[in-house]
Amino acid sequence: MTPPGRANPGAGAGDRWHVDVDRSLCIGSAQCVHHAPDGFRLDTARQSHPAEPDTGAAEQVLAAAENCPVEAITITLLGSGEPVFPPEE
Repeated sequence: MTPPGRANPGAGAGDRWHVDVDRSLCIGSAQCVHHAPDGFRLDTARQSHPAEPDTGAAEQVLAAAENCPVEAITITLLGSGEPVFPPEE
């Protein structure tokens, strides 16, 4: 069961996600790198980028999105575009 306030990652076996970082929002806190060191990189301007924009569903990547202080990270199901994070209201 998904805890209240947490996105349903839809992370079934073989699910693929598209991860995006809105660089106009990113403040370079590096929380994404802390939570998912293999999932995100900071460039020389300390702007976050997904290591692989299209990737397998991973709890660490979801945790990075959930813990971004400015909510700059979005995750959708690859193919359908269904939101994983942030959840639809």
